[in-house]
Amino acid sequence: MESNSPARTKARTPERAATPTRKSARLQNQSLAPEERKPVEFEPAAEEERRVSRTKKTEFGGAIGAFFMIFGLPVLVYFLNFVCTQNKCKPSLPSIPRDWRSYFDVQAAAIYLGWIAFQALLYMVPIGPVVKGQPLRTGQRLNYRCNGFNSLCISLVAYGVAVYFKLPVGIVMKKFNQLKKFNQLVTTGIVFSLVLSIILYVKARRGPNSKLAPGGNTGNILYDFFIGHELNPRVGSFDLKFFCELRPGLIGWLMLNLIMLTEQYNKTGAFPPALTMVVVFQAVYVADALWFEDAILTTMDIIHDGFGFMLVFGDLVWVPFLYCLQTRYLALYGVKMEWYCLVFIGILNLIGYYIFRGSNSQKNEFRKNPYNPALSHLETIPTASGKRLLASGWWGLCHKPNYLGDILMATAWSLLCGFSTPVVYFYPVYFTILLIHREYRDAEQCQKKYKASWDRYCERVKYRIFPFIY
Repeated sequence: MESNSPARTKARTPERAATPTRKSARLQNQSLAPEERKPVEFEPAAEEERRVSRTKKTEFGGAIGAFFMIFGLPVLVYFLNFVCTQNKCKPSLPSIPRDWRSYFDVQAAAIYLGWIAFQALLYMVPIGPVVKGQPLRTGQRLNYRCNGFNSLCISLVAYGVAVYFKLPVGIVMKKFNQLKKFNQLVTTGIVFSLVLSIILYVKARRGPNSKLAPGGNTGNILYDFFIGHELNPRVGSFDLKFFCELRPGLIGWLMLNLIMLTEQYNKTGAFPPALTMVVVFQAVYVADALWFEDAILTTMDIIHDGFGFMLVFGDLVWVPFLYCLQTRYLALYGVKMEWYCLVFIGILNLIGYYIFRGSNSQKNEFRKNPYNPALSHLETIPTASGKRLLASGWWGLCHKPNYLGDILMATAWSLLCGFSTPVVYFYPVYFTILLIHREYRDAEQCQKKYKASWDRYCERVKYRIFPFIY
């Protein structure tokens, strides 16, 4: 039966018909010469298309897995830092402080919250390009101000000024060296992440259905809270997920590295080679992410995953307090290596970065303009949606060559710590598992979206991350 609702009546008017639908706009665009093709603004989606249906398939073990990860991830952060202290850095049962003052301190809370506020202030500064995100279910494309690299530069200048004027930046290092005080920083981050996640979930429950995340609408409170109930939570134009993804945690990770390197220089009058190399390698990695900040708008985190405890905790606790494990170990113990070992590790990191940056740049350029003459030599596979899948160049080696580069760099960072303890190898092991899982999730999404075209791509590109291995 045909509905006589106002929406349908309006759709029949000449003015409405003049606006291209998704299918007609795509076909019209494909009929043009490559140099004449351009993005088309689509009509708003109908009400039934806007609604986010119930999520049927869960990940990470569903509600039970979410329960264990909500409690287990903070415990794991504490554990890895309990086992790597000034006294020892071995995988063993640590002694757990029982005094609540070992986990909370006003000064530690002020440092952490002040850093978040500082980065939020920089995020709101009206500098940097405004980039449109991917089309949402409603047909809308959100605007994102990409000034992350500016925020990084300002943060580095602020740190340099603090060191020059001998401000007490060493307070943070003292908290790193003392297990009790380091716990206080971690606890503040965990509590802040938990409170923010609760606020985000309540906000999503009170908001419209069209703003929910397709993967976080199961109806199970625990699972949706963990995976993220709302896709793009905003306060005005302040996008909370976009802000947290690359700002406080990532830049904070680099700041903690610099503080440790500065303290070592103040103690010895020199920059320890291994520690310096790790700090430089990770600084390039952070700067790269922020220089190409707009690339994150096409990732699974932004397009598919909601903003819940999983991403909040990962961005604001996991990244700053675990990714610096190698620098913290080298600052506490120091490692002396022969020059040829350092050269080998440097080359390994360079190869990893070359693969990482080369593949990401090729993908980003192709997404911006698939008809770029510079990319005309690349083999592609057409899809029913009008998009094309890259099947040569970097993306002809494996499904995720950028993940391969990531893993090589992570391995190089840990190799600089030597082989005295396996604790420092947690990061590359964890990161490899994470990226394999992400590739699996992405492959599932592509299979649903591209169907037969994805099957053809998998026949053409047989390996997932490691060529000739996996």
